[in-house]
Order: sequence, then C-alpha cells, then structure tokens
Amino acid sequence: MSEVIGHAVEALNAKLCGSCDGSAKFVIEVEGAIMLDGDGVREGDEDADVTVTADTDTFRAILDGDLNPTSAFMSGKLQVAGDMGMAMKLGGVLG
Repeated sequence: MSEVIGHAVEALNAKLCGSCDGSAKFVIEVEGAIMLDGDGVREGDEDADVTVTADTDTFRAILDGDLNPTSAFMSGKLQVAGDMGMAMKLGGVLG
C-alpha cells in the first residue's frame, strides 16, 4: 500500500466513523483505489455505487479540510460517476 493510499484510508476511517449505507470507490490517480462500504474503508478496486476520482493533491486537500469536495467537483478537479445521491452524502461528511 502506498503512503498516499495509507494516509487516505486512515483519514477516511476517522471522518466516516464506520457507518455507510452503500459503497464508494475513491480513485487517486497514479496511486490506486480505496473502497468504502459496510465493512469499512480499505485499499481496493471493486465495483461500487459511486466512483470518485481525483489526483493526489486534490484528495489530500479534501481530506485535510483545505478544499471543499463540492468546490473540487464544480471546478473539474474531482470527477464523480454513478450514484450522485451517495456522492452528495460523502461530500457532506468530507466537507
């Protein structure tokens, strides 16, 4: 597991507190992917209800609270495919 993925898994576990109805995949370009589902947060690349993709700097800024996920999406730094309702729930938790 890369350092970037490891940091993201820890940060997402802290922010999401283990509860999730549905599944999400966070793709960090060049680094890999992270899965979020009823089992928690872990490194993985499986099918999900929503897939959120961004580069390393964008994910780091969102997880550190320096960038609002909605602003990142609106500016094209964050791409979302799949269930937009699930993406909005994640944005509320992360933002």
